[in-house]
Amino acid sequence: DETARDYVLQTAEDADVKFVRLWFPDILGNLKGFAINAADLRDAIEEGVGFDGSAIESYARSDESDMRAFPDPNTFTLLPWRPQQNAVARMFCDIQRPGGESFGGDSRAVLKRNLEHLARMGYTYYVGTELEYFYLKDSGGTKKRKEAKPLDHGGYFDQLSSQPASDLRRDTVLNLAAMDVPVKYSHHEAAPSQHEIDLQYTDALAMADSVMTARLVVKELAQVQGVYATFMPKPIAGVNGSGMHIHQSLFQGENNAFFDEDDEHYLSEVGRKFIAGLLRHAPEITVVTNQWVNSYKRLVPGYEAPAYVSWSHVNRADLVRVPSYKPGYESSMRVEYRAPDPACNPYLAFSVMLAAGMKGIQEDYPAPLPIAENAASMSEAQRQALGIKTLPTSLGHAISLAEDSELLREALGDQIFPSFIQNKRREWGEYCSQVTNYEIEHYLQRL
Repeated sequence: DETARDYVLQTAEDADVKFVRLWFPDILGNLKGFAINAADLRDAIEEGVGFDGSAIESYARSDESDMRAFPDPNTFTLLPWRPQQNAVARMFCDIQRPGGESFGGDSRAVLKRNLEHLARMGYTYYVGTELEYFYLKDSGGTKKRKEAKPLDHGGYFDQLSSQPASDLRRDTVLNLAAMDVPVKYSHHEAAPSQHEIDLQYTDALAMADSVMTARLVVKELAQVQGVYATFMPKPIAGVNGSGMHIHQSLFQGENNAFFDEDDEHYLSEVGRKFIAGLLRHAPEITVVTNQWVNSYKRLVPGYEAPAYVSWSHVNRADLVRVPSYKPGYESSMRVEYRAPDPACNPYLAFSVMLAAGMKGIQEDYPAPLPIAENAASMSEAQRQALGIKTLPTSLGHAISLAEDSELLREALGDQIFPSFIQNKRREWGEYCSQVTNYEIEHYLQRL
C-alpha cells in the first residue's frame, strides 16, 4: 500500500523520528524486536529487514534461521515516553522466509490467517479486553525466598489519588491514548496493588497489537518510577489473581450477528452457538489462554475466576457471561470469556477462541441452558447432573487435553501447534522436578 507507506515516511520525517523499533511476538507472546534507523524505513517497508530467527523461541533451527521482518505501515506510532527530539517510533511486523512465503511460526500471521478465513465467511471478529495486573515494590525478594511486595493496599474501585499507583495508571492511560490505543475504563481492582485497564473494543488483530503494546507501556512506565509491574496471573497467594476477560462479537457488515431483538435476552442463535463452541472446546483451548504453571493457581473457586465450564447472563463466576443489553446499543451485544489471563499470547488466544466459537456455529452445536446458580457453590453431584465440566486444574492437565486437539492444530497451524505443546511439556516437567517452599515447610520436620 503506497499511500500507507508514504504517510508513514512523511509522519516520521515531520516528527523527527530517528529510530524505529520493529516489533513481533515469539510463540509465547513475549515481545521481541530490534531498532533500525529512520533513514532505512522505506527499504524496510518495501524489502523487509533480515534477522536471525534461531534465537527466538520456536522460530527456527540454526540451519534455517534467516527471516525477514516486514513492518506493517498501519501500526506506525511514536513512543510518547521517549524524547520528542530524535524521536522513537514502533511498528509491528509480519515475518517471512527469504523466499517471500509467510513464516508459519509467526503467531501474528496465525491470527491474520484465521481472520482472513473468517472474512471469507462474511464475518468480522471484534474484541475488547480487560487487562488486570499488579504494581509491586520490586520484582521479588531474596534469592532464597522471593516474595511479591504490593505497592498499595487499596481495594476495588478505591479512589485515593495520593497512591503512587494511581498516577502510574493515569500516565499509562495517557501514553496509550497517544499511541492510538484508547482505554475505556481504568480502576483499582480487588486485590492489594491490583489494577485494571479496559481497552476499547476493535478488530481482533488491532486488539492483539494493543495488548502487546499495553503490557510494554505498563512495565516501562513502572520501571521509570522505580517500581515493578507484573502480569503474572497469581503473584500473591490468598488474593484474587489477574485475568484478561475477553469480550467478543461477530459482525456481518454493520450488523452485530450476536443480536436478536426478538429474543428474551436479545441473544441470537449465532451467539448461542458461538457460546456452545466456546464451552465444548474450553478444556482443550485453556492451555493457550492460560499457558503458564502459575495460571492454574488463579483458576480456583473463591477468587472471582472461573473453574467450571458454564455460562449465564448475570453470574460473574461463570466461564462465559453475556452482559446485559442496553436498548439502542445493538452493537454492544457480546460474549465475555473469563478464563484467559494477561500473560497469554493474545494472537494465539484470540485464534483459538474464535476457532472454538466458529466450530459451534458451523457444526450447529446445541447451546446448553444458562445457569442461575454459581457453579462453584454446587455439589459435585449437582454439577454432574447439569453436565457442567471443569477447566483443567494444572498445566499438565491442560496439556493432556490439548495435545490431540484437531481444533488447536487447525487454528494454530502445523508449525506452532507442536512447538507450543513441546514448550509447555518442558515447562511442566521443569516445575514438577522442583522442591517448593510449601513442601519444605510442611514435610521436612514431619517426615
